[in-house]
This record gives sequence, structure tokens and C-alpha cells, in this order.
Amino acid sequence: MTDTSARLLRLLGLLQTRREWPAPALAERLGVSTRTIRRDIDRLRRLDYPIEAGLGPAGGYRLGAGAALPPLPLDEDEAVAVAVGLRTAAGSGVEGIGETAVSALVKLRRLMPDRLRRRMDTLHVRAVSAQGPPTVPARQLTAVATACRDRERLRFDYEDHHGRTGVRTAEPHELVAWGGRWYLVAWDVDREGWRTFRVDRLRCRVPTGPRFTPRPLPEGDAVRFVTGSVARLWPHRATVRLHVPADAEAARAAAPYGRLEPVDDSSCLLRFTADSRHGLVFLLGALDVDFDLVDPPELAGPLRQAAGRLLRAADAAGPAARGAPGQGTGGPGPGEPGGAR
Repeated sequence: MTDTSARLLRLLGLLQTRREWPAPALAERLGVSTRTIRRDIDRLRRLDYPIEAGLGPAGGYRLGAGAALPPLPLDEDEAVAVAVGLRTAAGSGVEGIGETAVSALVKLRRLMPDRLRRRMDTLHVRAVSAQGPPTVPARQLTAVATACRDRERLRFDYEDHHGRTGVRTAEPHELVAWGGRWYLVAWDVDREGWRTFRVDRLRCRVPTGPRFTPRPLPEGDAVRFVTGSVARLWPHRATVRLHVPADAEAARAAAPYGRLEPVDDSSCLLRFTADSRHGLVFLLGALDVDFDLVDPPELAGPLRQAAGRLLRAADAAGPAARGAPGQGTGGPGPGEPGGAR
């Protein structure tokens, strides 16, 4: 009985991850026969889970839509992960998600045993909602995510960065949250190429289109493609030489800012862009490694101004603060060996 119950929970978990599962695939994942799968499906139906079966020998099983599902089976780590996600949802860039997340967290908490409820209550996580990039309606984000999951074409009205609006048809592959915004990586059917779409600028049309076969992602990674696509739209560019090799941890931490190019065993180039000159200085100030300014030379002035503000703040703190462990200037200033120049 214990083995059967555990298998039913695993089966239900699998059914929630894909739109449809062929019986042989479920049998292989669970290590049982297709006959056992049919029996387990019947057991779940008797527990009021709406499971539909496709017709024909190639038909599979899927959870029915529009029905009230019983509580989801979550193990301890999954429940804690959901709780953390719900508590931090306010900063997700999804419109109105904060209040909805609190409501969902309350419902989830009621379903948990006392031991797990106490563990969830120890997670005193608070998210601060600040004025930032445009938010995305939760229903729209869900529609795009569902199309990605089900591999169905999307038709949507889209406003590009020039303010022009048109109808686009695309094969959605993956959603990426970056820089406070949501981006869709998709194959543009009409333009026959990969594109990055800001989700807050699109409005989905219904119904979705036919299903498609997924293509290999550009550069093998959706996040890298998004950061590269966004960087190409920003007008301000800079190149610095980092005083570490390209495979060093500090260099890898800087990689999301732009593109790394190895130079030798002790240095590499970082090429990056920003929406303003102030943005370039801000990103350089966040680097945890010494660097030389390669281009543009006129960025040296804003760097000196920023360095001056930081030094004045440090001097105003007094000698005791400057000499405290971990609170000194910690490195060379502009124009000094190892500093920006």
C-alpha cells in the first residue's frame, strides 16, 4: 500500500509537468507496466482527479482543464520552495501578484502538517516593492508560459522599441526574467529568425496556433541570448581590461554585464553596454576586480567623479571608520597601479 501511494503521488506529479504523457513513457519513468499505469489512473480518477485519455494507440493521459483539483502533493523541500517564491513574489515584475501570492501562501499553509508549517513560518522573508520597469499582467505571463510549455505558436500584437505596433507570429521557446523585465525568446515565423520580445509590450491573441517542433536555442542558452539582444539596443558602450583571466570567478561574475574575451593568462576584456553613461559607471563600480579602461577614453571623467564621491564619503566617516577591518578603501584609486585609468 505504501509503494502504491508513493507511486500515485509520483504519477500525479508527472502529469502536472507536461500537457500529455503517453502511457509507455509514464511506465518507463515509474518502472512499472502500462497495465499498472492504467490501474493507477483509475485510482486517481476515483480520488476526483480529472484525468483525460487520448484516443487511439498513440493517445496519452493529461489532467483535465476547468476542474477543481485536490491539493497538490508537495514534499517538504517543494513546499518550502513554493513558500519562498510566494513570499518574494512582490518584486517579480508581475502586475498585482503580491496580494495574490499572499492569498496562495495562506491556502498552502493551511494544508501543511504542523512540522512543515513551523518550518515555513521560520522563513521571515519580506520583499520590497519599488518603482521600476513596467509590470506584466499575470494572466498574460501565464498564457505565454503555457504556450512555451505546450510548444504552440503564439500570435500577438507587439510594440517594438521604436514605438511601432504590428502583429507577430512566433514559436515561443523560453521566458527569461532579467533586469526587472520579462523577455520571451522565440522564433519569429514571418522574419525567419530568433527574436527577443518584451512581454510587457505584447498582447496575446487567442486561440494559440498549431504545435511546433522545438529548435536549438541560439548560443545554446536563452539567458545569454537575451542579455546579448538587450545590449545591442543600448547606445552607450565600453570596454575594460580585467586583471584576472577569463575563467576566474571574478570574471565569470562580470559575464552577465556583457561579453568576455580572453587576452592572456592574467587578463581578459569585458565589452558591455548600458542605457546611459551613468549606467556604465554604475556597472564598473559593481565589479569586484581591478580593471583598466580601454574605451571610450571620455568615460575616465565620470569615473573620477564617482571615485571622488566615494572617497569623500569615506573621509567623512573619520579615521576610525577608515581603519576598521573591511571598511577601508580596499584598493587603488583611479590612475594608480591596478586602478581604472
